[in-house]
Amino acid sequence: MEYRKLGASGMFVPALTLGTATFYPPEMNDRTGTTDAAQSRRIIDVCLDHGLTMFDSATSYGRGHSELFLGEAIKGRRDKVIISTKAGMPSGEGPMRIGLSRQNLTTAIETSLTRLHTDYIDVFQLHCFDSLTPVEETLSTLDDFVRQGKIRYVGVSNFAGWQLMKSLAVAERHNLPRYVIQQVYYSLIGRDFELDLMPLGVDQGVSAAIWSPLGWGRLTGKLRRGQPVPEGSRLLKTQADAPPIDPERLFKVIDCLERVAAQVGKSIPQVALNWLLQRPTVATVIIGARNEKQLLDNLGAVGWSLSREQVAMLDAASTVYPLYPQWHQRRYTLDRNPSPVPTDVRDWFPQAGQDTY
Repeated sequence: MEYRKLGASGMFVPALTLGTATFYPPEMNDRTGTTDAAQSRRIIDVCLDHGLTMFDSATSYGRGHSELFLGEAIKGRRDKVIISTKAGMPSGEGPMRIGLSRQNLTTAIETSLTRLHTDYIDVFQLHCFDSLTPVEETLSTLDDFVRQGKIRYVGVSNFAGWQLMKSLAVAERHNLPRYVIQQVYYSLIGRDFELDLMPLGVDQGVSAAIWSPLGWGRLTGKLRRGQPVPEGSRLLKTQADAPPIDPERLFKVIDCLERVAAQVGKSIPQVALNWLLQRPTVATVIIGARNEKQLLDNLGAVGWSLSREQVAMLDAASTVYPLYPQWHQRRYTLDRNPSPVPTDVRDWFPQAGQDTY
């Protein structure tokens, strides 16, 4: 397993992380299915056997069962794993069980430590931005836990660019903990991350952990142009949660994934994950697995690399016209020392440089 440096810190994390959002009892079954305690332990065992040592959870996953199952599974081997968890999403009834206030964060962190059977969390992230709580209150609360040794590194998830930048500025001004990771949605069919958050990460030394890297299951290889969705597929149940996508664009990406997968002798999910691992700022990609077969296939995304030509094919198939001001900045950039962020204006403007205003 490849390890990568986590932002502007001294920590290294594996290129793949296991997401544990489905770790909860069968009686709590919803649209996406569950992974019970025994299955959870087996999946974690397989991960460790293959060098995947980082596990991501949240206080809101499975009403706390995700952290409980994870904590039970790693008993006796805490020193062999990296625990990442999050708080901020609703985790109970009432206004004090949501958000990033000192009250909620204190309760959430102490509860997570108990559920996980540990006295420290390696990477603690804010699950969402809270516009009702001052950034200073949130960061000072995290500072208290860092000083107590209960949290090692801090990060965010699902922040807008200005929200992350404001937080970094407040941290610098008051000498408070600085975020070194942002957990974001990013995939071949969801490349919004490249417009604002990725350049910010390059500039500020904030790495990315990618969630839903297969686009809500659309890039698992089960969808094919001109073929119906397989009977019993979760794709029929998760469409309400997934961001909309033009079908032609989706199948253009899938067609390209099929061609590249045939070239390299890998599965479609492995190619989609490997593409992400070659993107700027990406430190780790969070994979999910409901059984050992899925896990082993996803683990096959590391240990090899797509060629530059194959990456370019996938870039071209998945690119979309950017929003303003990105399209203007990419056409008329004044950057004399470009950062390693995808900025090939030819993808959006075949006649770039020939327009007049």
